[in-house]
Amino acid sequence: MAEIQIKVFIVLLCSVSLIAPFADAIDVKYCNKKNNYAVKVSGVEINPYPIERGTETTFTIKASTETPISGGNLVIDVSYYFFGVYSETSDLCGKTSCPVTAGDFAISHSQSLPSVTPPGSYTLTMKLQDSNKKELTCISFDFSIGWYSSEEAVASS
Repeated sequence: MAEIQIKVFIVLLCSVSLIAPFADAIDVKYCNKKNNYAVKVSGVEINPYPIERGTETTFTIKASTETPISGGNLVIDVSYYFFGVYSETSDLCGKTSCPVTAGDFAISHSQSLPSVTPPGSYTLTMKLQDSNKKELTCISFDFSIGWYSSEEAVASS
């Protein structure tokens, strides 16, 4: 009987170790599924995740292009339960090295969220435009912000 329990425990442990890397996977959606975007997004990493208020968070978008990109804009919109709460337009070359050559590249955006940021579910929409404002890609993904900020944790210590 003990041997069966040990085998069941080992199977469960192996299952958890296989599932764990995918637990925090970010589900990225294209804004228009029918559009054949020039820039293909392969994934998004958020560090640290889960996001904490009062801590700088870095969003890294992994993408690829078949055509070099000399410059453009990165447009970010954030919604909190469908209400727009933040919008920013940045120079693409400030978020990645330009010109972007054909192949794989990454765009990084760091943001420190104020400790008064409400906890809950958010949606980030990112549009990448070339220097002529042509949309190269548009994605959205959901993320959440926890109930406690690192500043609150330090204050309560």
